Amino acid sequence: MHITLVDDSIPFDGYSAASRPLGGAEKAFASLPGALARLGHTVQVFNRCRWGMHIESAQWEVFDGKKPLRTDALIAFRKPALLEFVRHAGKRVFWHTGPGRMLDRPATRAMLDTHKPLLLLVAEAQARDFQAKGLAAGLLPMAVRPDYLNVSPRPQDPPRAIVTTHPAHGLDWLVDLWVRKIRPRAPDAELHVHSMTLASAAEGGAVEEGLRPLAAKVLEAAAHGVVVARPQGDHLMSAALSEANVHLYPGHADDMGCFTLMESQAAGCPAVIRPLGAAPERIVDGVTGYSAPDDDAFANLAVMLLTDRSVQQAMGAEARAQWKTRTWDGVAATLEGWLK
Repeated sequence: MHITLVDDSIPFDGYSAASRPLGGAEKAFASLPGALARLGHTVQVFNRCRWGMHIESAQWEVFDGKKPLRTDALIAFRKPALLEFVRHAGKRVFWHTGPGRMLDRPATRAMLDTHKPLLLLVAEAQARDFQAKGLAAGLLPMAVRPDYLNVSPRPQDPPRAIVTTHPAHGLDWLVDLWVRKIRPRAPDAELHVHSMTLASAAEGGAVEEGLRPLAAKVLEAAAHGVVVARPQGDHLMSAALSEANVHLYPGHADDMGCFTLMESQAAGCPAVIRPLGAAPERIVDGVTGYSAPDDDAFANLAVMLLTDRSVQQAMGAEARAQWKTRTWDGVAATLEGWLK
């Protein structure tokens, strides 16, 4: 089968995540072509990569490169207009990682109604926000890259919580909770905030106006064990997750991927989340992490995982067991079945 994948966002390729931080959606897109090629398919990828290259038996092409005249399956990533990237396609697929309600925008709906693609969703939460109206839809199981599956948990002393959320997705709330209710009960603990924006602020760089109050708050919280770090490529990021006692995940109603939450689970780091977006789908509540119903519960659970090593280790082991078989080869096999 000839399969064409197309993305029109930022420059990246199948090697990018190994050497630099990359968004979870982009990493998902970069992981699927090689897995499909390993099943014996001929795979072409078109995106904003800097030059054409052969990666894991898939051929990556620059976005404006020569398109195939036809393809058996066209997988358009995130932008509905990409469903028209190849004129003749045996099957068209739209891979959506955003909130479900975005699929009901008039222009998007018109494109979907015209081409009747198979909708690939990444979370059940997406399906609650839109009406399929005759479109076929499938929940594509998500996976993580090998670095997160191969790392071994090694919590550090002093105990460490990690947060990877976008600064605008609840970090202000979390820092307040850390200072008021978590750190006083775990006085040696550190909160490691991985954020490119805040790392730039810590180094004296410019910060967009809307995030300046938060940046100032985070830097002032250094006195309460808050440490700002730059996000890294998969190898170093998996090590950082493996060294944490708990992943604190404030969540956001529009976060349908929760990709770093999947990565921390695979690395054996239990989580405390707020039940927002798709976050509850990424953990097993009470087994690999906790979904906290309110601020007090979130703080109490965070303190427990920071101070009780036996609970932390047991939950981390369960998290690793849940994710160890979730590979991109398995995702590709599921998708292959839908494309036949």
